[in-house]
Amino acid sequence: MTQKTESSGQVPVERAEAFAVDLSNCDREPIHILGIIQPFGFLVAVTPDWMVARVSQNLADFTGTSAQDALGQPLSFLFEREAIHTIRNRLTTLRGPDAVERIFSVPLLAGRPPFDVAVHFAGREIVIEAEPAAVEPLEATSVVRSMIARLQQVDGLPAFLREGARQVRAITGFDRVMVYRFDAQESGEVVAESVRHGIDSFLGLHYPASDIPAQARQLYLRNTFRVIADVGATPVPLVPQRDPDGVLLDQSLSVLRAVSPIHIEYLHNMGVCASLSISIVVGGKLWGLFACHHYAPRLPNMAARSAAELFGQMFSLMLDARENAQAREYEARGRAVTDRLLATVAQDNDLLDNPQWLADVIGDAIPADGIGVHVRGQTSLVGLTPDAGQFDAIVRLLNRVSSGQVFASETIAALLPEAAAHADVAAGMLAIPLSREPRDYIVLFRAERLREVRWGGKPEKEIVHGPNGPRLTPRKSFEAWAELVKGTSQPFTPAERRVAEALRVGMLEVLVRLAETAGAERARASERQELLIAELNHRVRNILSLIRGLIAQTRDGAADVTGFIATLDDRIRSLARAHDQITADRWGPARLADLVEVEAGAYLRAQSERVVAQGENVLLYPTAYVTIALVIHELMTNAVKYGALAGEGTVHISWQRDAGGGLTLDWQEQDGPPVAPPTRRGFGSTIIERSIPYDLGGTAEIAYHPAGVHARFTMPEHCVAGVTAARHSGPVPISLGGATTPLDGCDVLLVEDSMIIALDGEDALRELGAASVSTAPTVRDALRLLDQQAFAFALLDFNLGVDTSAPVADRLTELGVPFAFATGYGEGIGAERWPGVPVINKPYGLKELRVAVSQGQAVAPSSHAGT
Repeated sequence: MTQKTESSGQVPVERAEAFAVDLSNCDREPIHILGIIQPFGFLVAVTPDWMVARVSQNLADFTGTSAQDALGQPLSFLFEREAIHTIRNRLTTLRGPDAVERIFSVPLLAGRPPFDVAVHFAGREIVIEAEPAAVEPLEATSVVRSMIARLQQVDGLPAFLREGARQVRAITGFDRVMVYRFDAQESGEVVAESVRHGIDSFLGLHYPASDIPAQARQLYLRNTFRVIADVGATPVPLVPQRDPDGVLLDQSLSVLRAVSPIHIEYLHNMGVCASLSISIVVGGKLWGLFACHHYAPRLPNMAARSAAELFGQMFSLMLDARENAQAREYEARGRAVTDRLLATVAQDNDLLDNPQWLADVIGDAIPADGIGVHVRGQTSLVGLTPDAGQFDAIVRLLNRVSSGQVFASETIAALLPEAAAHADVAAGMLAIPLSREPRDYIVLFRAERLREVRWGGKPEKEIVHGPNGPRLTPRKSFEAWAELVKGTSQPFTPAERRVAEALRVGMLEVLVRLAETAGAERARASERQELLIAELNHRVRNILSLIRGLIAQTRDGAADVTGFIATLDDRIRSLARAHDQITADRWGPARLADLVEVEAGAYLRAQSERVVAQGENVLLYPTAYVTIALVIHELMTNAVKYGALAGEGTVHISWQRDAGGGLTLDWQEQDGPPVAPPTRRGFGSTIIERSIPYDLGGTAEIAYHPAGVHARFTMPEHCVAGVTAARHSGPVPISLGGATTPLDGCDVLLVEDSMIIALDGEDALRELGAASVSTAPTVRDALRLLDQQAFAFALLDFNLGVDTSAPVADRLTELGVPFAFATGYGEGIGAERWPGVPVINKPYGLKELRVAVSQGQAVAPSSHAGT
């Protein structure tokens, strides 16, 4: 004889006969193979070739054919051929191992009323269950659609659950409908209820996990609908109980499956005569049940039960969506906090030793009453926490149980009995490990939450003597029995644990990166230094070569020493101005409009409106920018010496992108003195005509018309970095106006510890109109100058070696002298201490310095409130 195991839903004869059921082993009771059905219908199981293999003993009550006469016969012996055809067609629509199909009002037998039929597979057998059809069948789709519409209008989870209970009671007609939710320990709580007037409420009652054993919960997942029409009805056995291999029929999906005697006793103790349950499955797990009780026998027809089952499935999906939406909203806030925390820690890992900061930041994502930090062997505590010794014991516990993963417990004392001493301040915890070796943790603590749990009867099992001797029986008292729960905290939710896991992964990555970075930095220090020296050497050689070429070419075209020096100086300043523009954004793309404006201002100052620019706000890559700067400089020089700007004329400069992404630039002089082609070719003409074709691969065309010079240049796409926000919507004169020299006649203080930078800064300040510039390399020197002389403006290098210019800034604030900071460490210096004071980054150009001076002068001295 073939032996089969329970894992396949089948039990061998020897084990089935030996299994005696009581509450000590009810979690192993094979309730899916009891071999009996409820009497409100009948069951027929057929083989794959449609021969009757088993039937229920009450077959004759519904069909007129006895069980013994039907066994071994083809199904056509019992049912009409058209009915069999309908059943076979419906079987083809079954999908998945746990699928059940229902067919309503099927005429199984000639001359008899129709039946409602349910069909499914059980192993190799086809199970057909039938019950008399309803006189007025329910149209399930329209009913459920109306029920769902009501649910969609409800706000909030508690109201959603209450409305679900109301809808199920409306469609089933049961006296009581409860929404029964399982917790993490698989105990249950009635979280919503709808009851007939005059019946006691079970709302808020808790029930132990043993009330619904593990195998029953598994069946609730497989078969989401269960009805018990009459608790007092006598069950009907199946004939035969076992097939030729001695295997019982798997009734997991059976509509008519009878009830365990223990569950019958349980319902009798509650005074319930009929029950119905609909599984609430969320995320593939049994979230809870619609538990329906009636105090008289009750059997909704199959159509109404199908509608209730469909509603349960839709309710589960809607509940899943609502919980997911809440979780996503919470986790989004948590991720924002996590990102902020990780970004800050990555910049300053010393913050890990600041528990107050961690408590403030993490508390925004995961509420807690206190926090303990154990990092690098050091402990820090803030808020409601155990003391240092107790915390150390918790860390040792975590080393045993956490396995490097987030660990949560609402009752620390259950794992560490001595933790009961501090349960009033730290009963539960959520531990976030930061590393494996050594074990570092951030531990969030929650204080004790005293609460009263109302059980549906005292939860302990009771031994009594029954007909078969002493055994455990179901709880007989279902009066509310209160228990005060101490030593537990508010539990950490799954969403909070997911946020904690994201923190763990992120912070572990940050710490690993910090450790790796420290080692890698030491390993790469010398290599970087060599590369920097080589790059510096390369750039210096290029600059020296460029200056040498400028000197040589300028010398060849110079008429005298004075002209040579002036021309060379102009060309070097033009290059410097271009480099100021592209280094202002870390050697990034710079705006063509700024280049034109700077060159015009360098020559014309207050008359720079005679140069008119028109075009998109185009960005040029650094290499192209330097080349264009030289070309514009030479054109501007020629226009000032010989062309339109030598008289009363104007220069119109326009540019536009072409179809290929390149750039076309036009230079047009107007209303100046008559122009003639040059009689000789100098270095300036060579730059204008050959620089762009040679260096950038573009084109250059220049025409010397009597009315003015006209030049056109094209540059390929690789020179153009893009277009930023529009600046020139039409012809706009470039005007520096009175802002060109905002320091006219002023005495200025320059605090700078580098002599070379100080010299450049002094030149720039003088170019902005300063009458005198006093330089100071140290704080002491600067304060001495302030005591000796009055200044109208000051430019302060913030970092002066090991010191800062903060004392100088405070002294200037007291004196009411406007000032600006210059730094190589980024913006944001003194935003709170010196509000409104401008900050410019090194290296800075004339334009940035001019803006800083104007902003510094605009800040009222009264607003410089030093701290």
